Amino acid sequence: MPVAVITGASKGLGRALGAALAGRGWDLVVDARSAGPLEDAARGMRRAGARVVALPGDVADAGHRAGLVAAARELGGLDLLVNNASVLGAEPLVRLEEHALGGLRAALEVNVVAPLGLVQEALPLLRASSLYGAAALGGAVLNISSDAAAEAYETWGGYGAAKAALDQLSAVLAVEEPGLRVWWVDPGDMRTDLYAAAVPDDDGSGRPLPETVVPALLRLLDAGAASGRYGAPGLLDGAR
Repeated sequence: MPVAVITGASKGLGRALGAALAGRGWDLVVDARSAGPLEDAARGMRRAGARVVALPGDVADAGHRAGLVAAARELGGLDLLVNNASVLGAEPLVRLEEHALGGLRAALEVNVVAPLGLVQEALPLLRASSLYGAAALGGAVLNISSDAAAEAYETWGGYGAAKAALDQLSAVLAVEEPGLRVWWVDPGDMRTDLYAAAVPDDDGSGRPLPETVVPALLRLLDAGAASGRYGAPGLLDGAR
């Protein structure tokens, strides 16, 4: 069975993607900072028949990242790494003149440094993956980005800067690791706790649920799409 590591999997897009992969026969290593919600999510994934290792912890911790990769190795390898865990750096979001520098450091640590650290831990397993057949060794990395990485929105400067840095790391990784599929994806606006914390005065009830984005991510995975930046909807209309 193929194996995926998904960070930030206790809710939102990470949980929805994990449930979908479990239903397709994937085995999973999932993480989140809160043990209770993570185990609740993992139980749902196990009901689909998947082997699921749930490891609560902080992706900013190097020991925790090593534990995630070690758990994947115990399941048989690693075919897909999903860097989904994220923090805003300020809740609610604020203008740059007010942005606490410590908050920006936290956003960079979780949204940029941690994904790179996890990729570094996971590269030997990802390079050995036969996800797309023995003749095309190499797995996939899916980094969840944001339109704030490419557009200038008032109050989104700190978070957007962190996601822009993640995009650039992804682009360079794709060049340096041509055997892997590396996708950095803007999933579009979603009804999530992260968005509610970012802009608490905004009524997000009309925004799509994370589950509506998952089919597009699965199409990306099924197609073995070329490395690049993608946006949902229209995820396979072409990299940008």
